[in-house]
Amino acid sequence: MHDIKLIRDNPQAFDQALINRGKSPLSSDLLAIDERRRQHLTRLQDAQARQNAASKEIGKAKATKDEAKAQSLMAEVAELKAFIQAGEAEERTIEAELEAALAGIPNVPEADVPVGRDEHDNVEIRKVGAPRSFNYAPKQHFELGEALGMMDFETATKVSGARFVFLKGKLARLERALAQFMLDLHTEEHGYTEVNPPFLVNTASAYGTGNLPKFADDLFGTYTSESFRAAFEKALEEHDTGTLPEGMTINVRVGQLIDRKWLIPTAEIPLTNIVREEILDEAKLPFRFTAWTPCFRSEAGSAGRDTRGMIRQHQFAKVEMVSVTTPEQSEAEHQRMTAAAEDVLTRLGLPFRTIVLCTGDMGFSSRKTYDIEVWLPGQDTYREISSCSNCGDFQARRMNARYRPAEGKGTRFVHTLNGSGVAVGRCLIAVMENYQNEDGSITVPEVLRPYMGGLEVISA
Repeated sequence: MHDIKLIRDNPQAFDQALINRGKSPLSSDLLAIDERRRQHLTRLQDAQARQNAASKEIGKAKATKDEAKAQSLMAEVAELKAFIQAGEAEERTIEAELEAALAGIPNVPEADVPVGRDEHDNVEIRKVGAPRSFNYAPKQHFELGEALGMMDFETATKVSGARFVFLKGKLARLERALAQFMLDLHTEEHGYTEVNPPFLVNTASAYGTGNLPKFADDLFGTYTSESFRAAFEKALEEHDTGTLPEGMTINVRVGQLIDRKWLIPTAEIPLTNIVREEILDEAKLPFRFTAWTPCFRSEAGSAGRDTRGMIRQHQFAKVEMVSVTTPEQSEAEHQRMTAAAEDVLTRLGLPFRTIVLCTGDMGFSSRKTYDIEVWLPGQDTYREISSCSNCGDFQARRMNARYRPAEGKGTRFVHTLNGSGVAVGRCLIAVMENYQNEDGSITVPEVLRPYMGGLEVISA
């Protein structure tokens, strides 16, 4: 969420930031609503002042027994009262209009973020580790997993549909080992507190991090039995067959069902919302949280992309990091968080590169993002495995999350940051492809062997 006062003071800078993100300038539209709101507030304040003055004049008129004047003033007060009541309702309407307009606008990029249109304009800032040389054509992870009999997409499609997988045996344990390794590393060496959060959140929480209302189609929503039954029966009435067509979903828009919950697309949502509507003590900051969770994404707009394997699924595991800090410390915290994610890959011996995203490729809530891409020999390319973003006070304004400075009066909005530490499923892919052997077996990285009961090689 943006501060309308900052937009009012710097409309050209705000519009240029949106242009850099590939958006249309919006300051004139926002300021028109803001001006209407301010003029309306002035009218209400004037009416309130006149009502107070007229009320005092009634007493004076009655004291001098000027009944005609008293009656006239009483009628005026009644009209003013009705005007104020109606005006307060209109004020709420205008406030809601302005908030809705602001809620759909992405964060403003930091000044040092490279300006660009898409992923082709991102800038590499470092590369760590050299890709391994193979004396044979390296296989992709799904070829390895299926040959081992430990990765089953066919059964998952039967049970749940496309973009799901059954992991079995040692590969299932390897994924669990990766998550445990990451959590231990972040909690024991990087100073994060482990949290086991809810996997369902309410609408206010999804709104607070910027996932709603703009990205409702990217989320999976749930319903109570009564609300779902009503929607289901309505859908049935519209089809002669008496059943829903294969693959049809019942889409109810945000806000129509007050009892709706959302499956988390990332643990960023519950972890960040820990501080929603809170006033924190500066001395206790920064807060650093980490969590392993399943994540659920509809992958709207991803038709035809990464249809084979585990790269892009509706359900996947991720270890998330979230920091809450002061504005003065947020940049240093961003660097620290990115280094923590990189440390996971370094200890696993996986080649990677870190890039800074350009303005046109950044996420909605981010003002600066570092993506870490791991080398996948089966695809002969780097693929994203972590995204570490500094959101500034953008989410804090939506959540009303503040802190009380150690010096000075009042409160300030906190800064929030989030990053993958890292995506567990994609890390499993990277380990399989980088540690594969010519016979199709997979060597277990040394740092994971304690979590695998000492196992060194996964074989069929």
